[in-house]
Amino acid sequence: MNLVPHTFKTLHLDLWLSRLPKIRFSFTGIKSNLNKLDPLFPLRQRLDGITIQDSAFAHRICKLIPSQCPFEREVKVFGHTLVKIPPMCKLNPFYNELVFLRFRAMCYLSDTCGEDISIYC
Repeated sequence: MNLVPHTFKTLHLDLWLSRLPKIRFSFTGIKSNLNKLDPLFPLRQRLDGITIQDSAFAHRICKLIPSQCPFEREVKVFGHTLVKIPPMCKLNPFYNELVFLRFRAMCYLSDTCGEDISIYC
């Protein structure tokens, strides 16, 4: 009897892998530590938890939250830049959550209500 072909026929790869120690990576500890350092996390979580179930509310959100980062300005006098105001998205700690809320409102209007959202783009 040839031992090598017999071993390969009878032993399966899953048996070998089941005997190896299982390594699991968990990022929950890192994430919870970051959330403890972020005092604005509860407000961010609340913004992410807003559900859109009314078309009037969705229209209001799409009108209030701009589609692009506003207010980047340069104050010039006689062609010389005196002050450069950075875009508000760099200053607003809730910018990503607000943009995602606007996106969800637009998706609700287009998918659920079947409305044309090209006026908000």
